[in-house]
Amino acid sequence: MNNAPTIVLIIALLCLLLMIAFSSGTEVAMLSVNRYRIKTRAGNGELRARMLERLLAAPDQWLGANLVILALASVAASTVATLLALRIPHELAVPAMMAALTIVMIVFCELAPKIYAALHAESVSLGSAYVYRALAWLTFPLLWLTNRLAYGFLWLFGVRARAKGEYALSSDELRTVVAEASPLIPARHRQMLLSILDLERVSVNDIMIPRQEIAAIDISEDWDDILGRLRQTPHTRLPVYDGELDNIIGILHMKRAAQELARNSLTRERLIELAAAREPYFVPEGTPLTQQLAQFQRTRRRLAFVVNEYGDIDGLVTLEDLLEEIVGEFTTDPATVSHKDAHREAGGSWLVNASTTIRALNRSLGWQLPALGPKTLNGLLLEKLENIPEPGTALRIGSYEFEILQTVDNVIRTVRVRLLPTAQSAD
Repeated sequence: MNNAPTIVLIIALLCLLLMIAFSSGTEVAMLSVNRYRIKTRAGNGELRARMLERLLAAPDQWLGANLVILALASVAASTVATLLALRIPHELAVPAMMAALTIVMIVFCELAPKIYAALHAESVSLGSAYVYRALAWLTFPLLWLTNRLAYGFLWLFGVRARAKGEYALSSDELRTVVAEASPLIPARHRQMLLSILDLERVSVNDIMIPRQEIAAIDISEDWDDILGRLRQTPHTRLPVYDGELDNIIGILHMKRAAQELARNSLTRERLIELAAAREPYFVPEGTPLTQQLAQFQRTRRRLAFVVNEYGDIDGLVTLEDLLEEIVGEFTTDPATVSHKDAHREAGGSWLVNASTTIRALNRSLGWQLPALGPKTLNGLLLEKLENIPEPGTALRIGSYEFEILQTVDNVIRTVRVRLLPTAQSAD
């Protein structure tokens, strides 16, 4: 090599620098490429994507080939640069060449290729898939030896290779992936995906209809009152009980009751018979929504009573309420931000049904009421007041001012909520 023409050494040095730039840039591209996009393109039959997917599945192979090329090219470039410097009749030629080579390698062989590859990771990695496939095949014997030595060295320090299953994404990581893909997914679809991921964190207690709000038929009431309720109810299924809600007889399907009403053959005994044909379905409090959704599907039920540790009914959860956690409310326009139990007044305040859950208000209206502790707005206000308030009572919680408008049977029914300015709430 000492006898090689200068022009040959210059061309060789340029080629070696290009190899270093290729190695540095493609390494960054391969490590930062979106594997799920590559997996999708491979599933669509794209050959380069399939090849790249196989390379990414075995990083020790292509990384080893990359390091071999990078090491050989770096050593060779330094040697060639030294030979060129020795041909310059100046005592500072070698140090100047080393300094120039260092700057060129940092700027043009490291920083510039890596920045470009990071900005165009997918196209760079797909373009280099064939090259790395060939390099991995050519350097296989050397890579096998070096990989065994590397794993053996790491084994001395307790480092073990992880199985593929350990790389599965957690719920929080999936949530981050959905958030990062926001420009590509409509906002409503993105919210549905995030809601599905949140189901495991939400229990039936968070979405159930409170006990006092359950629409049901008391078979011990006056028969004319029962008939009037049957004719006016908007529900397709009604629980039927005797005296107390805990004494559930069954679930009445209004389709069958309507048929009996049309034939004028519905009696109290026939109503009990129709309700008893469908036994009530009970679930324990704290059941996660993911589990409850599977139970609804398996048992072919649409509603379930939530019971506490003493067996008393605390509320009612329906399949519609559960689905609303995913797709939003069916009773409102998806284009508007509102809630069926909260109505905006002209002055900017809100009239709210106090039995509404705090989670529903925070989610649909963007409020930030305390979510730890009581589940409903009624429970939150009673906890803060520590007594049953009279209508007209007002209190402030954070940046929200509450005015009690109606209380019935020791329960707050209706509340007016005003959002205070930030400075005023801080005072």
